Amino acid sequence: MLWTLLKILLFVVAVVGLAYGAGELMDSGQTIGLRVASMEFELGPVQAVIALGVLIAALWLTIMLLKLLVATIKFLNGDETAITRFFVRNRERRGLQALADGMLALAEGDGKRAVDKAQRAEKLLAKPMLTNLLIAQASEMKGNTEQAKEYYKRLVTNDRSRFAGVRGLMRQKLNEGDTDTALKLAQKAFDLRPRHEETQDTLLRLQNRSGDWSGARKTLLAKARAGALPRDVYKRRDAVLALQEAQTHRAAGKDARMYEAAIEANRLAPELIPAAALAAQAHAADGRLRPAVKVLKKAWAKQPHPDLAAAFAALAPDESPSDRLKRFDALFRIAPEHAETRMLKAELLLAAEDFPGARRALGDLAKTNPTARALTIMAAIERGEGSDDAVVRGWLARALTASRGPQWVCSNCHHIHGGWVAICENCESFDTLSWEAPPDSGGASATGTEMLPLIVGAASSGAATAEATDPAPSDVVDAEIAENGASKAGKPDA
Repeated sequence: MLWTLLKILLFVVAVVGLAYGAGELMDSGQTIGLRVASMEFELGPVQAVIALGVLIAALWLTIMLLKLLVATIKFLNGDETAITRFFVRNRERRGLQALADGMLALAEGDGKRAVDKAQRAEKLLAKPMLTNLLIAQASEMKGNTEQAKEYYKRLVTNDRSRFAGVRGLMRQKLNEGDTDTALKLAQKAFDLRPRHEETQDTLLRLQNRSGDWSGARKTLLAKARAGALPRDVYKRRDAVLALQEAQTHRAAGKDARMYEAAIEANRLAPELIPAAALAAQAHAADGRLRPAVKVLKKAWAKQPHPDLAAAFAALAPDESPSDRLKRFDALFRIAPEHAETRMLKAELLLAAEDFPGARRALGDLAKTNPTARALTIMAAIERGEGSDDAVVRGWLARALTASRGPQWVCSNCHHIHGGWVAICENCESFDTLSWEAPPDSGGASATGTEMLPLIVGAASSGAATAEATDPAPSDVVDAEIAENGASKAGKPDA
């Protein structure tokens, strides 16, 4: 506002100054003498200014006439386009100036001025690739999507500008939320420029969103061949896509194709936990137990995980607790000090009713890393050794509010997932889930509550009397027992 007022003030001062100067010049009575050949002219101040302007215009006109004369002479000498070039050159100069002004306006964010300059350039220039693109982008900035769409379609009709037109239409469909049409346009843009990195990323994202895992793997391969992905990153992401392909086949009841894709995913990324679990299931289904064990042991060495333990248990679902404990010793020896190993061993010893052994296996984990699962195991040990209900319920009360420990957490938005997925449910980022403890994971543990029926069992009459007089936290524990029911079949802690 202040700058506008200042400009108005400067304009008024300039007008007043010019008017004052013109008045003083006329009042001075001075004249200018002009001699042309034998004629003499005496001009007043205003007449002199007018004569100067006429002289400048005459000089410019003389120069242009000379240029036209040169072009005419060239035309007469056989240059058939000389006169045409004379007029076109001037037109192109003005058109290029308008085009440059339009590009500057676009860079400055002035959509209206950019459209005006671009349309002027369109009239002066015969370069539709430049002017159509500029008008389309300026119309988008201005908010006129229909005009932008019209000019993007014009770009599509030209071989040299087709990619820019398809890409512009694709962006418009993405902004409108029409992902199906955007996917088709992205595929078309990819066919035109398979090495264009932004198009690769957009197509890959849309294919992942639509569940086209096979197409996404082809796009990922093209991205790797273009040098946009390191080899190890490519193998990891290809494994994730193969795993998603396997899960799709499982949902469709195609077990053979599911197992084939799962084994491929495990081959590409042996450390990918869900791929290892599914690959072990695939080997076991074909009666190949040794490859199944090898797959699980290799993944366990990278990252001990409950899903790997469950898959290992499923290899022999009908074995006794003591036989299972012996078989699991192959996993225990790989990472004996890992928290997952210690809790798993304690759970198996609980199932075998070796409560002192379970206490030794758990060690000080309930103090150094008091997760809900570790505290629940400790309560089970106390129950098995015959401790008072108050002691057991004390451990359970702590378990209900303790950290849940490692979970599937998105490294991009820190959203917590109940199970592994390739695409984050919150931010839709690809392959960002990792098994780690979130910053704040207080609350009841689904894993821990599987132990509650084993721990608490049927309440005695004395315990029932105590519960009637002191409902907290026993009511919370009993409610969670009723909600969770029995332990999961086939789990190593069952």
